Amino acid sequence: MNISEDLNAFYRRIKYEPGETISRSKPHINVFERKSCISNYPYSRRDYYKVTLILEEGQLDYADKSIHIDRPALLFSNPMIPYNWQSLANNQAGWFCIFNEPFVKQRDELLTDLPMFRLGHEKVYFPNDTSVKEIADIYRKMMEENEGTYVYKQDILRNYLHLIIHHALKTEPVRNYEKTQNAASRITSLFLELLERQFPIDSMQNQLQLKSAGDFARQLSVHTNHLNRAVKEITGKTTTEHITSRIVIEANELLVHTDWPVAEIAYCLGFDYSAYFNILFKKATGMTPKEARMKIV
Repeated sequence: MNISEDLNAFYRRIKYEPGETISRSKPHINVFERKSCISNYPYSRRDYYKVTLILEEGQLDYADKSIHIDRPALLFSNPMIPYNWQSLANNQAGWFCIFNEPFVKQRDELLTDLPMFRLGHEKVYFPNDTSVKEIADIYRKMMEENEGTYVYKQDILRNYLHLIIHHALKTEPVRNYEKTQNAASRITSLFLELLERQFPIDSMQNQLQLKSAGDFARQLSVHTNHLNRAVKEITGKTTTEHITSRIVIEANELLVHTDWPVAEIAYCLGFDYSAYFNILFKKATGMTPKEARMKIV
């Protein structure tokens, strides 16, 4: 699982040229038909907001629950909630709008203050037939506007986006999702994959970003205790034991295959002070990092 997909990575994935430079500081919004996307994309975090009108059957998977989409639905996603979409139809149908944090803050933060963009709130809404037709018309108008050169078109797109959101607010959100029986297995698998994706450390400019159970829980948008219970239930080991074991393995690799100073290895593995790294390494191996390197030589 990728730590996150930013807008540039998204455009590379769908082979689209945005026609402008995309940066983390420049407001950006875009609109697409869903047929431009792949039908099954790995569970991941997106570094942008997304509002989608889904018009085909599929399954939406979060770390600890699944929602079966069997009729037109509005899906709201934000950079904090990773998810996976699995289409159960031959063709993807509908539209989606993506926008970044600078776009949210360009005029106001009303968008992200609304329930569907907050942590702990429902993200899927099933509008009625009339609303679906009206929302589809709004997306068509957004796409038409987006093709134009009007200097204030982002403001028009923002207003259209607000109309879509208010359609959702008039609708009861989905609450009949199922707690998947294999939720613990799913969470554990995602945790282990996310842990492994951080390695190998191939540059002294890289530093481990996810170093504790809390870091991984935030990345997966589950409570730390929930993550700990799931990992312990499936593997018999704690999250801390897994993290420590993988850090020690990487430390050994770096001691064997590089001439980096121990202090630099400690820093890359997430330790602000090399003394803490030395203590952890010796507790795990019975040797200090320097002794381990000398033994290898």
